Amino acid sequence: MRRAMIRPGRERISGIIQVDETLVGGQKTGKRGRGAFGKTLVLVMAQVDGKWIGRIRLCIIPDASGKSLRSAILQFIEPGSIVRTDGWKGYNIIEKDGYTHQIVRGDAQVGDDLLPYCHRVASLLKRWLMGTLQGAVSSEHLAYYLDEFTFRFNRRRSKSRGKLFYRLVQQAVMVEPAPLKTLVKQARGKRPGLKT
Repeated sequence: MRRAMIRPGRERISGIIQVDETLVGGQKTGKRGRGAFGKTLVLVMAQVDGKWIGRIRLCIIPDASGKSLRSAILQFIEPGSIVRTDGWKGYNIIEKDGYTHQIVRGDAQVGDDLLPYCHRVASLLKRWLMGTLQGAVSSEHLAYYLDEFTFRFNRRRSKSRGKLFYRLVQQAVMVEPAPLKTLVKQARGKRPGLKT
């Protein structure tokens, strides 16, 4: 069912989008931040909807290079949108693709939260993984859990729970069947986090 939670050919988000990366995985010794060993890098894209978080997109990226960030942004965010990021140089490449790039964190003070929507989504995601799944998420299956979290988050204000089930069943007939042998094969590295 997690495969059906993402509708094939879904539209890209647009408008003002906050973008940041987060690391998913347990506490590990060693390097912290971008490039930490033993953790999975997830790109968080959150639409600004007034004072609320609009729709989100989450995807696994191999690294925080400009090439990886650009590929994910092209896949999930409509060109012409305003993309707000921190000062990481990897984001500078997106302006040539028709995005307006705004750097919101040049030299912020410790404790400043200039990308609050991304950070709130990342926090909720990690809390959900720990609470619902007891933190037992392997990196091979993380993409499916990100799809489920995105489906639930984007429909959090739905007033009709029956419609959510209807939408899931409707999308289930649109995706290819997923027998266990293909899920295991994909779990061993055959399912890319994003198109290249």
